[in-house]
This record gives sequence, C-alpha cells and structure tokens, in this order.
Amino acid sequence: MSPDGEEIDAYVLKVNKPLKTFTGVCAAVIQRTNDDDDKLVVIAEGTEITDTEIRTQTHFQEKWFSSVIVRTST
Repeated sequence: MSPDGEEIDAYVLKVNKPLKTFTGVCAAVIQRTNDDDDKLVVIAEGTEITDTEIRTQTHFQEKWFSSVIVRTST
C-alpha cells in the first residue's frame, strides 16, 4: 500500500505491447517530492534502463510532479 492508502502503482517500461499480466523486476522507484504517491519502475528481468529513459517514458504523467529516481546501490 502506498501512503495515500491505495495500492502502489507501477510503470512497466521497455515493453511495447498490451499486457494483461507482467512479471518483472523493480529497477527503481520514482519518489515524488511534492506528492505521496510514489511509483515503481518495473522492467523485464535481464533488461536495463537508465534514469534518462525512465524520465522520458514517464514524462506524460510525471511532468506534473517533482520527483527523484531512487535505486538500490549495488
């Protein structure tokens, strides 16, 4: 659950076909700094994605919010 009381949302990126279900890995979290509705960034296992790609592919929605991209350190 996200802080707004709803289920946490996810962007499934680098997939160019309609999906009914998807199993992948969480590559990052878009942590909104002016809202309490963070988003998971999910991609297929074995796929990589840059922060620039995340920003470009989520801009249609995230342009309305200030945010940082959070990744686990390796």
